[in-house]
Amino acid sequence: MELFTFDIFNDYIASCLAVLVFCWKKIANINNKNVGREERLVKRVCMVVPDRMVKGGIAAVVNGYRGSQLEKDYKITYVESYKDGNKIDKILKGICGYFHFATVLLLKKPDIVHIHSSFGMSFYRKLPFIYMASWRKVPIINHIHGADFDEFFINASESKKEKIKKVYNKCDVLIALSQEWRKRLSQIVPEEKITIIENYSVIRENALEERMKRKCNNTVLFLGELGKRKGCYDIPAVIERVKRSIPNVKFVLAGAGSDNDEKAIRQLIEEKGVTANTVFPGWVRGETKDKLLREADVFFLPSYNEGMPMSVLDAMGYGLPVVSTNVGGISKIVHDGENGYCCEAGNTEIFADRIIHLLSDDKWRYTASISSIEIVRKGYSLNAHLQRLESVYEGGKS
Repeated sequence: MELFTFDIFNDYIASCLAVLVFCWKKIANINNKNVGREERLVKRVCMVVPDRMVKGGIAAVVNGYRGSQLEKDYKITYVESYKDGNKIDKILKGICGYFHFATVLLLKKPDIVHIHSSFGMSFYRKLPFIYMASWRKVPIINHIHGADFDEFFINASESKKEKIKKVYNKCDVLIALSQEWRKRLSQIVPEEKITIIENYSVIRENALEERMKRKCNNTVLFLGELGKRKGCYDIPAVIERVKRSIPNVKFVLAGAGSDNDEKAIRQLIEEKGVTANTVFPGWVRGETKDKLLREADVFFLPSYNEGMPMSVLDAMGYGLPVVSTNVGGISKIVHDGENGYCCEAGNTEIFADRIIHLLSDDKWRYTASISSIEIVRKGYSLNAHLQRLESVYEGGKS
């Protein structure tokens, strides 16, 4: 699969680059003297992002930038490079993104290129952006949101490792989501190139107030991709155990996955006899997501691999206690015994015991809820995140 991914996608990228170079030379002949003479009072940032309707944490992070103080302090141009949909839609979006980016580089002359990327196919999709910015000698900030580092780098062939190192070392700064991820990325680039900017949350005080006034709904919420990495294959066994103590418990699995994953998870739920205790609302956003977060009593994310999940931070902003795993940067935000529990991935018995404890003990659940809000307030607000990002833009450390 690795060879297929690299060889086929490399040919695709090479073709795109050939077209881009040709067009670039044509565009370069356009009279652009006025732009060159502009007084550059505000730094120009070209940010490579997914479509705002894309499912997942990267889009959630970037969507918080839109309309924020960041857009007042810098002249931001967003270049969308990816969208959900079929293969043709994705390829066309990518090609349009490359042409848009080339035009921005030549006509708007950004001072910084800020790329939001992940591992796997996202790495290959971002190659043209990195190479073009490098050719134009524009400083590159690569904001790494990925989680499958072992599959991407550790278990890769030596030749692929060298290709990854070559590309990442063209970037001036790599942004990691936690100290753990900084250590991992230091296997690719010098550690001094890596800075840490954790994800953020938005506090909803009224959601916490509403929850503390009502009775417990015995509702456990999951938000995210339905698949093995997020631990979803463990959830049916957890529901079965919790149901023994709390028969009316409801697990809301809000998300989407591949057809095979969703089918397999639903089958496991049926085999465990907990279909009546499980709801699949699909991928949610906006008012539907807000409603689910307000109605939930506990947030559950049994992941095997994470960076710093936006879903956990979102839940904490709503004052939800969290049961999750001690992977990636989760232990930085979920303090075991303070605002929930950090458990060993795959331990369904412990997951169930911790969820039962939170649902059964009102006083402890309320205390953990308040702690979630306070942890966000002290270090994971949007303003704190943007201040760290602006420090990187200005050439400092976050």
